[in-house]
Amino acid sequence: MIQFPLPLIGLCAYSGTGKTTLLTRLIPILKQRDLRIGVVKHAHHNFDIDHPGKDSYEFRQAGAEQVAVASHKRIAWIKEHQEDNKEPALSDALSALDINDLDLVIAEGFKSENFAKIELHRPSLGKPLLCTHDKNIIALATDANVAATATPQLLDLNNVDEIAEFIISYVKATLTNSHKALRAFKRTDSRHVSR
Repeated sequence: MIQFPLPLIGLCAYSGTGKTTLLTRLIPILKQRDLRIGVVKHAHHNFDIDHPGKDSYEFRQAGAEQVAVASHKRIAWIKEHQEDNKEPALSDALSALDINDLDLVIAEGFKSENFAKIELHRPSLGKPLLCTHDKNIIALATDANVAATATPQLLDLNNVDEIAEFIISYVKATLTNSHKALRAFKRTDSRHVSR
């Protein structure tokens, strides 16, 4: 199991299942509960967050291996990898986060990594279940009936509030009293917002 000082939970699924859509609906609900959320995402392709003509892009093109752009609203950090670099591990992405300003980290992707995950499954896509082979999947969120699985919890993929409650309950159950994030999750009890 990945060791990380904050609660960490993943959303895993095949492409096209709706991980990003769910996450963009889930984050506001968790924020209403006064949680500070960090997200790490695995990309299977080349991506750029800056573009030709921008200073940060020009610095990278000139050979800078790392570029940080800071303003009063945000800081962006770009680290270049060598062409032959292997796929990044979840721990690589987690190390870029400032954990002092977070209560919970949600990872999108990284489905082969060893950490607690919620599988998103749409039988209409014709893909097999991941939870039959991954003991780290703690819940299955689906939009249709599926055959019985060894997954401890079945969730409605279309019920974002239910998934948010599951995440909060799961994290609370796994935190120890000495865990720094416990205070934040105790706050969620008093700040529950009905939807």
